[in-house]
Amino acid sequence: MFFVDLRRLILLLATASSLLTMGYTLYGAYSAERTLLIEQALEKNRAYALKLASSTDAFIANLQQQLRYSASVLSTALPQAELTLGDEVRRLQEQNNSFNSVLILNDEGRVLANAPQQLSLIGTTLKGEGTQLALHTKEPVISPPYLSATGRLLIFISHPIFDGDGNYKGLVGGSIYLHEPNSLNALLGEHFYRDGSYIYVVDQHKRLIFHRDVARIGEVVHGNPAIDAVSQGQSDAIALRNVKGVDMLTGFAPSSDVKWGVVVQSPTKVVLDELTVLLGKVLRNSIPFFVAVQILIWMLAMLIAKPLRQLARQAPHLDSANASSRISQVHAWYFESRQIKLAMLLGLKRVNRKMGVMNVERNTDPLTGLNNRRGMAAVLQQWKETDTPFSVLTVDIDHFKRINDTHGHDIGDLVLSFLADTMRACTRETDLICRVGGEEFCIFLPDQDIDQALQLAERLRILISETNSPAGSPITISIGLAHWPVHAREHSTVLKLADAALYKAKRNGRNRVELCDPIISDEDVKTA
Repeated sequence: MFFVDLRRLILLLATASSLLTMGYTLYGAYSAERTLLIEQALEKNRAYALKLASSTDAFIANLQQQLRYSASVLSTALPQAELTLGDEVRRLQEQNNSFNSVLILNDEGRVLANAPQQLSLIGTTLKGEGTQLALHTKEPVISPPYLSATGRLLIFISHPIFDGDGNYKGLVGGSIYLHEPNSLNALLGEHFYRDGSYIYVVDQHKRLIFHRDVARIGEVVHGNPAIDAVSQGQSDAIALRNVKGVDMLTGFAPSSDVKWGVVVQSPTKVVLDELTVLLGKVLRNSIPFFVAVQILIWMLAMLIAKPLRQLARQAPHLDSANASSRISQVHAWYFESRQIKLAMLLGLKRVNRKMGVMNVERNTDPLTGLNNRRGMAAVLQQWKETDTPFSVLTVDIDHFKRINDTHGHDIGDLVLSFLADTMRACTRETDLICRVGGEEFCIFLPDQDIDQALQLAERLRILISETNSPAGSPITISIGLAHWPVHAREHSTVLKLADAALYKAKRNGRNRVELCDPIISDEDVKTA
């Protein structure tokens, strides 16, 4: 059989420990930094989405304010010449490129003025979803995205026009074409996409109204947890996989006025690329130090293993005549090797003698020659395996401390031996007598019932009380008695019951035998 020597074992363990420590440290640092970067990216995207949502609300509110002002102007100008109306729609359409087109309609939906002029809609009655919604409600309206008669996806923002008497005269409104350049696209689209991040906006029906891929505008998206959440007015940040299978870190927030949802996404890979580069630098800087440590460990391993290796070579030859001389020549320069060396020298003298008396000492009380607790446990285990019934007597010398105090511990030891000899004389060879501690003993009577055990206990008690002890006068003993399996199902419980009976004998005046209380459950004893 092949065995690894200590030098190689130290080197192997040290190398493995170093590798594991370095690996775990790098892994822990990577995991912690990865979590931090992801959390920061998620929070950054969520905060940016909130900012864009707020900016979008402010932008739409500004458009509504422009239309509100225009409606107040038109409330007196509407009956006048169409030239005045044309000037107003051109002003709204050209002043900040907010609207792709601007219209003024009367209360029946007929176009009174439009900008740009190329639309040529004057006199036309519009039936579009946005205009019909505005005419029907006669209130300021931001329509959901819908397809115009020309097939363009647009949003129509309008404000009603009332005359001085409060009569509804029509509306002024502007269209924002979602596929074409305008101020809304500029607001949402002026961002840096070098790291693969991008923004898109959905309405409350999960339809894309802004996306860097213009072809996707108008698409209704299902199964996207970010869109599902932001459509319900929630603001949060989550990690998800987009429709192209790319892992993304997504932040989203709703706009409170127009019920749109702004979603900001960054590729997870881009966020973690910086961490990978940093980890590589750390690893490259750690390798030279690791190699230097391994060389030092190898040198120390040789130095530490040398005396132990020399002692190990002498181990097979301990029975030789010059074994002690060879072991003495080993230079044991540190504590452990020196102690092993001394132990080997001492072991040569003691090993044979120890082997002969070891078993006896394990199970025997050295003072009385009775079984100790270990010997008792071994015999009880055998009885348990064979279901051998037994009675147990717990015996304690009354006022033993007084004997030690009066006559000294030597006489006390003689009294203990005297009691042990008397118990041997009163019992059978098959009975088990144990000293379990101090002046306390146990007598186990296999296959003897309670009456037989009581007779033995009384005979022993009387004999002790009538016989002079080494103290110069008789002593007395108290005895508790229990039976297995009459009083309990577990051996440990029977011993507790016998102890309880012994204490009862002590309380009732000593120099007496007490039987344990009958019919008590094991559970009651454990909780007593």
